[in-house]
Amino acid sequence: MPRFYCPQPLPPGAVVDLPETVAHHLHVVRQQAGDELVLFNGEGGQVRARLVDIGKRRASAEVLAHDAVDAELPFSVTLAQGLPEGSKMDWIVEKAVELGVTRIQPLAARRSVVKLAGERAEKRLAHWEGVVVSASEQCGRNCLAGVAPVQEFGRWIAQPQDGAARILLSPRADASLAQWTRANTARDVVLLVGPEGGFSDEEEDAAIAAGALPLSMGPRVLRTETAGLAALAILAAGWGGI
Repeated sequence: MPRFYCPQPLPPGAVVDLPETVAHHLHVVRQQAGDELVLFNGEGGQVRARLVDIGKRRASAEVLAHDAVDAELPFSVTLAQGLPEGSKMDWIVEKAVELGVTRIQPLAARRSVVKLAGERAEKRLAHWEGVVVSASEQCGRNCLAGVAPVQEFGRWIAQPQDGAARILLSPRADASLAQWTRANTARDVVLLVGPEGGFSDEEEDAAIAAGALPLSMGPRVLRTETAGLAALAILAAGWGGI
């Protein structure tokens, strides 16, 4: 049954107008009045609905019943990702959502090749939010992961993290994330992942001074688009969520 994000109240028994993008998609895949679909509004749970009317760019559906199903991790994970090259960030956002990330914080690090500011940064943020929606529709999550505006690394690292454990993924670290996960119980985590080439020595020192714990991903050096996703999988496997 197809799933769609519909950012509005979805009370059982109501007939709701679907977003234009959803209506267009339903028209393209030849859905018809009477067909059933699943809707969610990002506030938790999902509803089963039935199409009442459909056109090229408009559609309405009757909300049939609410299901309190939840696909979230039992702990919060923020992925603080140094901006990578090209379209890698799109892939990171998509896969991080599939793996259960709670929030994504793009960071302008010293070795980040991509520079985002002003209107360009706002457009990229809106684009990433769209990637979150698409990935959530596909993977069955009913709560949307947040994507924060791009911040400069030094400014961001100086901010408090509300008690979450800051984990700096670094090949220079002696202990591994897998070891640390086995030795600790589930808690909220912030994962710091550098761009291509990693964080600079000065950035790593600043992160450690701000309370971050340096941990490695094992004997192999992972690419920036792999490290955070592998770390999410390790946490979910160790603490529940898979």
